[in-house]
Amino acid sequence: MNRRDFLGLAALPLAQAIGGDAPSDAAAVDSAGTLLPNVRLLRRVDGAFTELRLVNRGRSPVRVKDVVAFDADLHLPADTAIYGEGFQMLSQTGGTMAAPVDFSQYTDEKHYRLPVAPGWRTFYGLLTATPAAANHSIFAFTSCVRFSGRIQIRDSMVRAVVDTEGLELRAGEEWPLEELMIARGTKRSTLLDEMTARMARHHPRLPSVAPPTGWCSWYCFGPSVTARQVLDNLETIARSFPALKYIQIDDGYQRAMGDWLDTGPAFGGNVREVLDAIRRRGFEPAIWVAPFVAEEASITFKAHPDWFIKSADGLPLRSDRVTFGGWRRGPWYALDGTHPEAQDHLAHVFRTMRSEWGCTYFKLDANFWGAMHGGRFHDPRATRVEAYRRGMDAIRRGAGDAFLLGCNHPMWPSLGVVHGSRSSNDIKRSWDRIASTARQNLSRNWQNGRLWWNDPDAVVLAGDLSDSECQFHATAIYASGGMILSGDDLTTIPAARARMLRKLLPPTGVAAQFDSAELRIGTIRLPDARMVALFNWGDAPDRLVVPIDGEATIVDYWTDESLGRHERTIAIDMAPRSARLLRLTA
Repeated sequence: MNRRDFLGLAALPLAQAIGGDAPSDAAAVDSAGTLLPNVRLLRRVDGAFTELRLVNRGRSPVRVKDVVAFDADLHLPADTAIYGEGFQMLSQTGGTMAAPVDFSQYTDEKHYRLPVAPGWRTFYGLLTATPAAANHSIFAFTSCVRFSGRIQIRDSMVRAVVDTEGLELRAGEEWPLEELMIARGTKRSTLLDEMTARMARHHPRLPSVAPPTGWCSWYCFGPSVTARQVLDNLETIARSFPALKYIQIDDGYQRAMGDWLDTGPAFGGNVREVLDAIRRRGFEPAIWVAPFVAEEASITFKAHPDWFIKSADGLPLRSDRVTFGGWRRGPWYALDGTHPEAQDHLAHVFRTMRSEWGCTYFKLDANFWGAMHGGRFHDPRATRVEAYRRGMDAIRRGAGDAFLLGCNHPMWPSLGVVHGSRSSNDIKRSWDRIASTARQNLSRNWQNGRLWWNDPDAVVLAGDLSDSECQFHATAIYASGGMILSGDDLTTIPAARARMLRKLLPPTGVAAQFDSAELRIGTIRLPDARMVALFNWGDAPDRLVVPIDGEATIVDYWTDESLGRHERTIAIDMAPRSARLLRLTA
């Protein structure tokens, strides 16, 4: 690209795209917030997209903490509806400019303790803003090669910041930063489509023909799973649910967190023998791994402490000193993805599991810690995004053609390095969790099939859930268009719930598009039908009016009940906490 295409001026088209005051000139600051006068931000604007570069025109090196790429008062009303992504999978935000609402308790700021600018609300990668009866605005970073991009709001102000982590910018040196998108339009879905297309251009999607199906041991047996329980479910699946392709051992097989090739005594059998049995029955062996973390008692940590992210004193950084310490057998330590020997270790683990164990699917959990903040890397010029992505490159080299699912992962840094992405918190057999995970998953429908396959977490239809709650849950899973993995002990699942599970298979691969952020009416356009998912999230009855293109025959998907032939609209009475899935054909 021609260096002369870049301008070191405030880019007025950014402000013109969305209205408001002209943005202030960009600023690069050090860790104390002091302006670096000899550092300039250069821009090349291409419609809604702006390529950013940073250059040090001084004679001395400087350490750059943040680069403010956009900062303007947009005069957005306090009741402007927003949606913001988090750095980590579990963090999403809705609500309004004046009153943001977290979608889960596991937020970037409070749970993962990511540093934030005082007085500002921080999102990562994406913010959409919709004033009442007005067009949608989108603020997004469409790449994440080296740096993390933040979108911050305060009152009616919006700021876009590139986190350069205090790295040294040498005299005369120039850094490419991440691409920024700022746009406005009448349809939010169109803006998101434009954004994801640009993200896929920077980070090509890993190939995967269809969203995977399978069974996961965690939600029925947890870390105490035994070989016998897996084998019993394998037999039931082979007999009654053959469409569930991957049989996943989810935790419990290893002796210690970090020692993934050493199986533990509690499993009650040789994990290799169980994986072999899965393959002999015609299914695909799948396994859970938390590749970047290790407990202090693990052989890996004790033998190779130099492989781990360091603190300022040069010793391995204990995770609970800067972030959440870990949910079991913590506090953890995190492998340094920039260390060549750590990369070799990751490649060896996954090569062994792929080539010798026969695993063709890996659920990669706790990936956030591969991008843990507050530490030092073997490569002193690497960012935490680079450390994570280099570690993931090593995993991919070892895993070969296996399917990689990112879970508890940094969202934007995972672009182009996973085939699937968990899109919600862990499921539980309670209404509160059924509803909250549904909202999280459906709010990320725009990602499915564009960046990766979304994983809405396991389908849990057995247990104490009511029939209505189960139908709500199954409808939300269907409407996500993503992966389908059963989380029940299928040896004991009731017949009616088993029938519902079968009707989820195979997944369509097509996510519902919703008429609004309220997520009440979602449309899935299939080659031979139009599916409409209806949701009543509240505790009172509701009536939803479904628009019909011309005339259609309507059938309830779950019950096969015919609702007759209708034209223009159909009104559906909805009980509290309920969902319906309708099939419309011409």
